[in-house]
Amino acid sequence: MTGFARSRPGGWLPVAATLSALVVFPLVVDDGSWLNTAVLVLLYAGLAQAWNILGGFAGQISLGNAAFFGIGAYTSTVLLDRWNVSPWLGMPIGAVIAAGFAVAVFFPFFRLGGHYFAIATIALAEILLILFTNWAFVRGARGMTIPFVRGPDRRPTDSWAFLQFNESRVPYYYVVLGLAVLAVAIAIAVERSKLGYYLRAIKNDQQAARSLGVPVLRYKLIAVAISAAVSAVFGTFYAQYLLFIDPETTMRLELSVLIALVAILGGVGTVVGPLLGALVLIPLSEVTRSQLAGSGNTLDLVLYGGLIMLIAVFQPNGLVAVGDRVRRRRRAVRPAGDGAERGDAPLVGAPGAGD
Repeated sequence: MTGFARSRPGGWLPVAATLSALVVFPLVVDDGSWLNTAVLVLLYAGLAQAWNILGGFAGQISLGNAAFFGIGAYTSTVLLDRWNVSPWLGMPIGAVIAAGFAVAVFFPFFRLGGHYFAIATIALAEILLILFTNWAFVRGARGMTIPFVRGPDRRPTDSWAFLQFNESRVPYYYVVLGLAVLAVAIAIAVERSKLGYYLRAIKNDQQAARSLGVPVLRYKLIAVAISAAVSAVFGTFYAQYLLFIDPETTMRLELSVLIALVAILGGVGTVVGPLLGALVLIPLSEVTRSQLAGSGNTLDLVLYGGLIMLIAVFQPNGLVAVGDRVRRRRRAVRPAGDGAERGDAPLVGAPGAGD
């Protein structure tokens, strides 16, 4: 998407139209379930974008990002519960703690390769899950309920300062929309920077990148620090959205797998991939759960898993590749001379580009 936007004068028009549609969405859709689904789509789009910085750009497949998500959620919740610190302040504190934790733990992990690295990240998330389940300071398996902000009449009241809204989900929607836009902006900045070029070099051939003088370990640690920090920010939002957290909600393995699936099925290594993945997978998950889960025979999970398998088998490069294929076919059937008449320059690598 970013490359298309840069290459054509009207390339930013679809981006502006999409943002405009997202801004007005809660103003025209007042159904609570649809609004909740939209919040979850934006939440997972941001989480997948964070995962994509490490797993997509750098090619380091991690299945433990729920650990960073949980650190962010617990940091802001503990600060609010024990010392009445606003979540807006707890959010960056949680991000810094998650980034520091990621650098310390992944320093030895990056000496592993392939499936050994993925297994190590799974173990990390499971260890944290067990630790928090038995840690009395964070109330263990009972979880933590976030205290309500109360007005003069002692009744719960809305508060932007403490990120709590009881009357409507619309403010939560706009908050997570802003965070998702921030995650996309960070991903674009990484993609276009020297860091992004180095990460892609590491992904393509780590040994070759090292032989050319790329400090491989340093840039992997930078990538995981950014990924962890962004994931922790969304953990803080999620805690305030539910007003309750426990280890199973924030650190379970299924959450890490879903975050990775959203990015992988959308298209790893691209900015638009995680957005498409979230737009397809999260509503699909919600629809199958709400329509079929009541049958008691896990038919919703069977259908959901089957559809994911179909996408993975028939479009292994993700949903982004579908759009690329459509654009190639449109160029193939375009009448001869049409591009020259309009003054379009041939794309690099397109048929006839080198003629």
